[in-house]
Amino acid sequence: MDAMIDARPAVEYGTLHTLSVPAPQAGMRLDKWLADSLPEISRSRLKSLIEDGQVHLDGVPVADASRKLKGGETCVLGIPAAATAEPEAEAIALDVVYEDDDLIVVNKPAGMVVHPAPGNYSATLVNALLHHCSLSLSGIGGVKRPGIVHRLDKDTSGLLVAAKTDAAHQGLALQFAAHTLTRAYRAVCWGVPVPRQGEIEGNIGRSSSNRKKMAVVAGGGKPALTRYRVQAAYGQAAALVECRLATGRTHQIRVHMTSIGHPLVGDPLYGRGTQRGKGLPADLRTRMTDFPRQALHAFLLGFLHPITGKSLLFERETPQDFNELISSLEGL
Repeated sequence: MDAMIDARPAVEYGTLHTLSVPAPQAGMRLDKWLADSLPEISRSRLKSLIEDGQVHLDGVPVADASRKLKGGETCVLGIPAAATAEPEAEAIALDVVYEDDDLIVVNKPAGMVVHPAPGNYSATLVNALLHHCSLSLSGIGGVKRPGIVHRLDKDTSGLLVAAKTDAAHQGLALQFAAHTLTRAYRAVCWGVPVPRQGEIEGNIGRSSSNRKKMAVVAGGGKPALTRYRVQAAYGQAAALVECRLATGRTHQIRVHMTSIGHPLVGDPLYGRGTQRGKGLPADLRTRMTDFPRQALHAFLLGFLHPITGKSLLFERETPQDFNELISSLEGL
């Protein structure tokens, strides 16, 4: 396998994945099979790697994500080593909800990474903020994440606040640490939770079986509490749920909903392999299983202005893709 990779000497690989394509998978699209086989890697990242020629089948680079597998091939996926880089200002449009001299609140679209990281060194929210704020962002977050007080996952849409001054950053960070902010999300989950309103409590830490994932753990981890309420049920297939965070752990809503047997529709990390949607019309089941991101939107964000002390509360409705998913379910 090393000979295959050495054919591209300009690339230094940080990780190599060598996989065998099972015979029953013949006929599957390459990108779909890789996404199922490597759930810790986002679909958009896999597509980019394929298009960049970082995927080889039986020693031959394949740049077509729709390539149909024959079964029995050996697939090698090379992930280039991380490169250190300082974020640069980029002219990227932002949905600005509120802005003053101290902070800015934006409605982040799904698909946008919050700060530079391996595989995403440009087109991030930080790059956009550096341009929009004329390079004036709090430096407390460090070189790669200036102004960033909290995060939303790449494929989670919704409200996020960033600090433009160190004083604002410190004040917001204290509120996040004390869990005094108001944060509410809308989500579409598989099945209908019972009871329809309740609390999910359980420490969240790294999964022992997959270091890319978080999990509710029996020992260690950090305390986490999510309050949920079913807003609408679509038969027994799915539900629209409002989730409010009492704490703010990595992937908290996604992990907690999965822990009670109701992973989010479209979740590439926690919802994979779930056998849901049996008995649904084929087109609806396909729409749900192929929904390209976790159906999660941060619609409500409230906090005290860290400088003036004024109470601020912002709300943004769910985006078009989320609404189309809901519309397709309403006929059940």
